[in-house]
Amino acid sequence: MSNSSDLRAFGGICRLYGNAAYEQLRRSHVCVVGLGGVGSWCAEALARSGVGRLTLIDGDTVAPSNLNRQLPALVGTIGRHKAAVLAERFAQINPDCRIETITAFVEAENPGRLIPEDALIIDAIDSMAAKAALIAWARHQKRAIIVSGGAGGRIDPTRVQVADIAKVAGDPLLGKLRSVLRKDYGFPPGHNDPKRVRPFGIMAAYSDEPARGCAADAVEEAGIGAGFGTSMIVTATLGLRLASIAVDTLTR
Repeated sequence: MSNSSDLRAFGGICRLYGNAAYEQLRRSHVCVVGLGGVGSWCAEALARSGVGRLTLIDGDTVAPSNLNRQLPALVGTIGRHKAAVLAERFAQINPDCRIETITAFVEAENPGRLIPEDALIIDAIDSMAAKAALIAWARHQKRAIIVSGGAGGRIDPTRVQVADIAKVAGDPLLGKLRSVLRKDYGFPPGHNDPKRVRPFGIMAAYSDEPARGCAADAVEEAGIGAGFGTSMIVTATLGLRLASIAVDTLTR
């Protein structure tokens, strides 16, 4: 380890993964795209694992509806950019980590515009069009990317799984994503026999729990408050699973 400060803060990482793996994490760069209920927890896990450089991308600001599941969401941070809030927090966790923030959204028309050249990419985007375009761009550029499935309507964290996107079962979001990637971006076709499905070479963290509908007596018909309910119990589990895949990838 490089100094006594590292030893105090990240000695546990060294004892768990080994000095060589820790040094690899210190030299690594990870780009987290989407800092909501999944991406924010993933980013924190990476900061606490000693990753040496993080790029945080999200154009959104903290809203009251984020308080139940998103790491940057506090009463005192409402209205602030999520990326800026997290950057301040992570600087207090690992002052040696280089943190870059981009307060913009990845767009389907130009998904690679904001992505740094040397980073492992973690996709925690909600928009289907932007998600598909980013994954297709990464594949074309031969860039490593790890993908999050949907968390809405799930309550059981033990149902979080990891699989190649082509092999995922039980996640409608990733099922739709897979169809878009095959139809619009030329990804390998499916097959009636699951054993003969060609993998995409892209890992995803997802829940195979069937999504449940809204249990509230009244919900807004549109806008904030509409759609599936969400819980940090599952969103954070997905984020931590993404971080686990990233650490394993970086230290192999």
